[in-house]
Amino acid sequence: MMLLPLFANPAARAGYSATRRLTPKWDTRKRLRFAEGVSLWLAVLMMLFVHPLYAEANEGGEDGAGQLYLMNGQSAWRQPALILDSDFDVQVSGLLAQTRLTRAFKNTSDQWQEGVFVFPLPDKATVYGLVMTVGERRVVGRLEPKAQARKTYEKAKAAGQHAATVEQQRPNVFTSRVANIPPGETVQVEIRYQQPVSYRLGEFELRLPTTLTPRYMPGETVADTQKNWHSGWAMPTDQVPDANEISPFTVRANDVSPQSHRATMTLEIESGFPLAEVTSPSHRLHTNIDGTRVTVTPEGDQVLMNKDVVVRWRAVAGREPTAAVFHQQWQGQDFLMAMVLPPESTGPVLRRELQFVIDTSGSMAGESMVQARDALLRGLDTLRPGDYFNVIQFNSQAHTLFAQPVPAERHYLARARHYVHNLQAEGGTEMAGALSLAMSMNKAPVEALVQQMVFITDGAVGNETALFEKIRRGLNDRRLFTVGIGSAPNMHFLREAARWGRGEYTAIHNSGEVNQALNKLFSAMEAPVMTDMNVRWPLHGAESNAVPSKPGDLFRGRPLVQAIQGVPAAGELEVSGKLPGGRRWSTRLNLSHAATATGLNRHWARGRIDELMDTASLNGESPNESSIIKLSVAHQVMSPFTSFVAVEEQPVRPATENMESEQLPTLLPAGSRSGMLRYPQTATFWPLLSALGLVGLMFALAVAMLNRRAIA
Repeated sequence: MMLLPLFANPAARAGYSATRRLTPKWDTRKRLRFAEGVSLWLAVLMMLFVHPLYAEANEGGEDGAGQLYLMNGQSAWRQPALILDSDFDVQVSGLLAQTRLTRAFKNTSDQWQEGVFVFPLPDKATVYGLVMTVGERRVVGRLEPKAQARKTYEKAKAAGQHAATVEQQRPNVFTSRVANIPPGETVQVEIRYQQPVSYRLGEFELRLPTTLTPRYMPGETVADTQKNWHSGWAMPTDQVPDANEISPFTVRANDVSPQSHRATMTLEIESGFPLAEVTSPSHRLHTNIDGTRVTVTPEGDQVLMNKDVVVRWRAVAGREPTAAVFHQQWQGQDFLMAMVLPPESTGPVLRRELQFVIDTSGSMAGESMVQARDALLRGLDTLRPGDYFNVIQFNSQAHTLFAQPVPAERHYLARARHYVHNLQAEGGTEMAGALSLAMSMNKAPVEALVQQMVFITDGAVGNETALFEKIRRGLNDRRLFTVGIGSAPNMHFLREAARWGRGEYTAIHNSGEVNQALNKLFSAMEAPVMTDMNVRWPLHGAESNAVPSKPGDLFRGRPLVQAIQGVPAAGELEVSGKLPGGRRWSTRLNLSHAATATGLNRHWARGRIDELMDTASLNGESPNESSIIKLSVAHQVMSPFTSFVAVEEQPVRPATENMESEQLPTLLPAGSRSGMLRYPQTATFWPLLSALGLVGLMFALAVAMLNRRAIA
């Protein structure tokens, strides 16, 4: 009650005379000053309350090209009508894993629904099948050119037929659409894909992504000409024309039904050698090991789809594989895959100039920033006398700690550690500017230093292709090593950036494995184990079509893996290279000892498609779309220019019934802060309106107090 009179201009109130203003009583003035003091404290409290709301809105504004998409968890976003269940059934054999991923879209509304879900797959996933199930009816999808598949789906949707399609947006981002889900019914979509198993230093690893970290979309907003296929919160920009197709809404687990966005999973691993242990840095596991086979399930019936599932396994000590060959006959053609490990070699210790580039954008807020700081500090610990280094951080802009690389001396390192400890996550992800700054910096004033760059990021960007081109053209004699941060990093960017940078990559899943992951990476960075690789298959005069066609350098603990078409399982494969110090090394594999395998043709076809895309990029040309479609259809593997589509023949939705479309969100990646939330535009803007209201209240208080002082 005491503050209420301050909201009105006292000069305008009747009976408040000039004489009384010039001769106020002492007790009245005291009360007014007391009221002013209380008001100022209240204003300070309001600022403390308003600031977090503004900070969240500001982060969203940066990504949204001037549009506010970002809300906090108290928004009035309505519960979606569709409930999403997932089941991963994974079969691992040798170096390939084949997964049957079943998505169930349950319509809890009384209206017909279309479900749209943008989801991640492993960055090297090869999608080779789609099956739609409605009740007891199963419809097998077919592969069509992308534009044709869209027409097929839209025509079936309009006709009231059950239909489903899967489309590739990025090598690790796909969109599933399911049309005409009846009220109260469930439609299942089964996607089949395979992925290579990662192997390093005696440990196999399989990663199953379940959610996406929202990506930063640089560039100016452009007019959208494909409104019917919007899938997300972002608008297309001149640098990311398909931003709307790779930006699913991101919500908290509490924002969806308790039955939604959960996944069951089972892994059956046939390793081919006795297993010692199966572990996971991401989830607690149940394992049942029987010699060379193991069954793996997560503890509890389901996992929340808010982080990648990572499973690792090792052979019994002394039984680790050093080489392996696999063979498949498919449609009368032979396919071979070989894995060869280089010998252990310490080699000479290299003196290095090391640039650490760390991502401090808003997407890194929370646990990711903690991991990134730990990673960079661990990197500083690896520097030796004679090394030079620098630190660059970037968000909306890039900043360098030192004007040029400095020697790894105590006072420089102390200053760098203090700098790293104070890094905070905020702003956009202008990665191109950071790369330009790092690649244009003057080198250290010392000869014969190995130039290396360590890039620490979650890779949450939408303009990957442009960044790969910048790396390829601007890196010169530097090598680029990437460190993936967070519970759902963009592994496609991390792997490909390292490949174009002739380096290596690693991923940190939690702070507890920073040392383990980085020790392996920095050990590999000391020197490539083998360069000038040469792989000779027994071609008998035929031209080689092996993939990758030009294997790069091999780093410590990393094998050479190559697949080829048209070579029977006979004769010998010869692999040679140059060890540190110049010594030559070679080995031979007897192909007649190859183990039987499946999926080699798909692995080879996916590799050929990747190389056609790379060749076009290197030449600055458009990819040969017809060749890629032909290869894709021949091997029934999805490509950037083909999609799977399944359509039931008979219409099911009455012509009098309308259909709603719902874009299912992904879950906020574990460890992320609310700044990464992106709710649909159906959400209310009450936090921002509340903030604006409080700002208005503060302004009114300030005016009232000024008026009081003016008439005192």
